[in-house]
This record gives sequence, C-alpha cells and structure tokens, in this order.
Amino acid sequence: MSTDILSGMRIVEGSAFVAAPSGGMHLALLGADVIRFDPIGGGIDYTRWPIAPDGSSLYWTALNKGKRSIQVDLRSEQGRELLTSLIGAPGDDGGMFLTNFPARGWLAYDELRKARADLLMVAIRGNPDGSTAVDYTVNAAVGYPAVTGPASTTDPVNHVLPAWDVICGQQAALGLLAAERHRRATGEGQLVSLALADTALSTVANLGHIAEAQVLGQQRQRLGNDLYGAFGRDFATSDGERIIIVAISAKQWKGMVAATGIGDQIVELETRLDVDFVNEGQRFEHRAELFAMVEAFTLSRPLSQVAQALDDHGCCWGRYRDFLGLVADDERCSTANPMFDKVDQTGVGRVLSAGSPLDFSARARSTVPTAPLLGQHTDEILADVLGLSAGEIGTLHDRGIVA
Repeated sequence: MSTDILSGMRIVEGSAFVAAPSGGMHLALLGADVIRFDPIGGGIDYTRWPIAPDGSSLYWTALNKGKRSIQVDLRSEQGRELLTSLIGAPGDDGGMFLTNFPARGWLAYDELRKARADLLMVAIRGNPDGSTAVDYTVNAAVGYPAVTGPASTTDPVNHVLPAWDVICGQQAALGLLAAERHRRATGEGQLVSLALADTALSTVANLGHIAEAQVLGQQRQRLGNDLYGAFGRDFATSDGERIIIVAISAKQWKGMVAATGIGDQIVELETRLDVDFVNEGQRFEHRAELFAMVEAFTLSRPLSQVAQALDDHGCCWGRYRDFLGLVADDERCSTANPMFDKVDQTGVGRVLSAGSPLDFSARARSTVPTAPLLGQHTDEILADVLGLSAGEIGTLHDRGIVA
C-alpha cells in the first residue's frame, strides 16, 4: 500500500462507474483493505474504454489500484448471503460498506445491518429522490454547459472531465471516515446517503453561482478561454505553442506586467480610462485591451523566451498540452514526482501509475499498488475474513457461487 495511515481498516465496495470506485481507491491508497466484489465475469464497467491491446480496461485498472477482488454470483441467494456476511464480518475496523448500487432488497441498509448492528454504509445515488443520474446529466442541469465554450456559440458545451463523479468519490471517502469516527466515539452504525446531484449543487452554491442568479438576476455570459472576474487567457507564441497566463493577485499582476514589458502601456491606459488595474475587477472589464498588449509580447517570441521571462518574474502560467504531451514533457507526470511509480499491471504492461496525492510527514511513501485481476483474492478473502475452510471454498467454486 502507498501508506499505512488507514492500515487495519476493512471496507467492502460494490461499485461501478467512477464515483464509488474512486472513493474506494483513495481509501485503499491510504492503506485500507478495500475488498471490491463483482459479479462473475465482471460488472458493467469491467471492459470500459480506453482498452489496452489485449482487451484490458485501462479505466478499470486505474480506478481499482490497491484493492482486493472477489467474484460472486450476485443472482444466487447463497452468493448474496456470502456478501452480506462479508460486509458484516466482525472486527473493530470492519463493518464498512461503500456502494453506488441501488440500496434496496438485500442491499438495503436495514437488511445488511442484521448481520452487524453497527454497520457503516455509504450509499451513492444519482438524484436525491433516488432516480437515475450520471455526471453528464447532472452537469447539464447545473448551468456550466451554458457558460462553457466559445463566446460565439449558443449551444450547450459539455466538458469531458467527470468532475462531479470525482468530487463525489472524495465526498464518499470523507463521509465514511467521518462515520467511522462517530462509531468509535458512540458505537453507533449509520447509513450515509450521498446524491451525485447534491455534490454538484453544493459546489455550484459554494462557488456563488446560485447567489449570483438570485441576487443579481442575470445570466453569466460565455467567455471562451477568458478567466471570469480577473485576468487570464490563452496566448500563442511565435513558434505555434499556446500558454495560459493568469494574474489574480497583485503580485502576479505586477510580475506579469514586468515580464512582458508593458508597464508604460499600462500606465497610459490607466490614465486614459481613469482606472487602477491593481483592482482585478477593472482588469477583467478592460481585458480586451490588456490581452492585446500581452499577446503582442508572446506572439513575437518563441515559447522558450516567453517562459524564461515569465519564470524570471514569478508569474503564474502554464503550457497547454494534450495527454501525449503531458506524458512526454511534464516532469510532474513522471517518477521525478514521488506520487508516481511505474508498475507492471497485468494485461496492461508497465505503466506510470499514481498513488495518493496526500503526502503524510508521519509515513513515508511506498510503491504504488497495482489493480487486482478480477476475482484474484476470492479464496484469500473467504478464508481470512469469513474463516471458511478449503473444503467449503471448494464447494462454493463447484457450485458456481464464487470464481
């Protein structure tokens, strides 16, 4: 495991897609024993794209690092009883279940807690009322596609990052750890419900967008790549590269002005417009004139010279890359970054893999774990968690209950 901060904690995960698997993965990367169960042959996301040449899902292996895997016939009564026993297995650091499967029938909290009264269960659903939603349908509803994309378009523009899934997974892990702390203090188990839509709505509210609509009564306009409310945009260099320069703080603004050599032009523009560009709101309002000055600087120089000038003055900037460029050119995405290791992932090959982004001073980082093969730990889990004998495990295999 990447670090043993959560060593000894056992969590059973029944999941698909992104939110629940990512939540379980982050707990596993911190040392928790996360046992993922799947139907025999794999679940709905087991072969999701992108796919390695041999057919292995790069998506599935990336989201399930550090977990143990058990395959069970979920349609059989004995298979469900087996998983109920696994979820409710005794132990001070067990009795925790993370899922985005429908929490009904045998997976209802009241049913599962019959095996263990202090069970902790985090149940992720789409909408607060239990109806179906995924990241992309939630994103469509909360307003961002209406302000994403070129200013010239009136059509909604989706983003390709499943941001709400990613945040929801973090919230699920946080919720489970908070419930576990409560159980340590009180002995009480509980159901923690988390709606994907609420994850998005809380973020939209916390960033002020809901108040903006209610208080100001206006729709924010599309800005293309312009940064709202401050100075920031993409700029081209003379050798065809593109960078983003951002100046939010006064220090960043002064550094950018000095790096680009536009100080005299800024003073002239401030005098003519009777403004003070120390105020980021005024920088935003007059961004067109300011962008033109900065672009004249970047377009007349290759990336190397622009980068040197920006770095010399402590500017906040970044280079645009695609995924291939990220892997090839960004030192942060390499083993120079202690978060990364090259791991030999069965079915994928040797690949750069990320551990936890959390770096604890009390624990040294160790190697990044691989994802399990489907069902790799079935016998091990049945023996060490449920205490089944070799004969009992063999019978389950013979009957097709496990694989």
